[in-house]
Amino acid sequence: MSHPEEKPAAAASSQRWGFSTRSVHAGEARQKPGDAITDPIFCAATYTFPDTQSVIDYIEQKLPREEYGRYGNPSEKVVERKLAALEGAEEAVLFSTGMAALVGLLMAKLNAGDEIIFFDECYHRSREFCARHLSRFGVVTHQVTACDYEAMEAAITPRTRMLVSESPTNPHLSVVDLERFVQIGRRHGVETLIDATLATPYNLQPIRAGVDYVLHSCTKYLAGHNDLLAGVVIGSSEKLEEVRKLRGIMGSISSPHNIYLLQRGLKTFELRMQRHNENGLAVARFLEQHPRVERVYYPGLESHPYHQVAQRTMRGYGGLVTFLVKDADWRQTADVVDRVRIFRIAPSLGGVESLIEQPLVMSYYECTPEERKRFGIPDNMIRLACGVENAEDLIADLAQALG
Repeated sequence: MSHPEEKPAAAASSQRWGFSTRSVHAGEARQKPGDAITDPIFCAATYTFPDTQSVIDYIEQKLPREEYGRYGNPSEKVVERKLAALEGAEEAVLFSTGMAALVGLLMAKLNAGDEIIFFDECYHRSREFCARHLSRFGVVTHQVTACDYEAMEAAITPRTRMLVSESPTNPHLSVVDLERFVQIGRRHGVETLIDATLATPYNLQPIRAGVDYVLHSCTKYLAGHNDLLAGVVIGSSEKLEEVRKLRGIMGSISSPHNIYLLQRGLKTFELRMQRHNENGLAVARFLEQHPRVERVYYPGLESHPYHQVAQRTMRGYGGLVTFLVKDADWRQTADVVDRVRIFRIAPSLGGVESLIEQPLVMSYYECTPEERKRFGIPDNMIRLACGVENAEDLIADLAQALG
């Protein structure tokens, strides 16, 4: 759809650029349709061919273009190339949500009788899909303690097909040693997947460490404005070929307007991440010194058990901060949540607005106390998602709420 003489900036050729330059320009043609500086929104469900030969050329992959909306959109290709360039990978496949991306990848890669191994600190819906729904198709999920590499390796059998973890994990913010994680997979011929939503490509680059697949909920930091849903799986072109084909069957695609919003959000990605990193660290340091706070989970703090791993592998530590209110039951903890004035009570993270939630209520309310204990969700836990407001205002808001 670009001018004949123009080619989009490919992931490989754009790697010499700085991060913000890639965020703005990677994957885009220099001259766009209509000579606009932004890519257009293609509200088309179907695409026409001038003649029969062009149909044959398309089928034989001699003609890069679109055919039907469920299989792709010209603007979607731009965003996919941009995301691949930010991650330092060959290809990205965009999905309608982060969960759709996870489901699409696992459904494409796993068969009945296969096994996968999870580090147990993970998004509860990821856990639910694997344990409750993949099991109906004969796929076995094993969960081992987060960052216990010996336990993960011991759980591998000849039927193991994938090792899965978040890094950092949600909401405990444990950080995976990617080198050890990849080595385990390679020793046993098992593929590896890292959900790096909390880190983003700005703070962590799992592909460069040898991880096979990286997953992001683009809804969060990548889009950055709490106004769309999207997900992406990133990796090599060869490994993602069947994932893209299955997505075309499942129809887990993003709408044209969502694609436009995601591309626009990515333009300011590095600038936003710098503020998220600054705010997260400032708030975490404040909370660690507060007399009403029992513990703070944030990998940028020296007190965090995985601080050294985070220092070695991450550029920054993001805006997510989890803490425990000292000597508080769940109602007293809820009182702190209810007293904030800038933070909004809501799920999710990564947007420009700061959010706050009590995991017991927001995500684990229907679980039994025994289940919450097993998942590491105490009654006095609060999770913050620091946005891009001024750090001193966020700190003052938390101070009055805790006071």
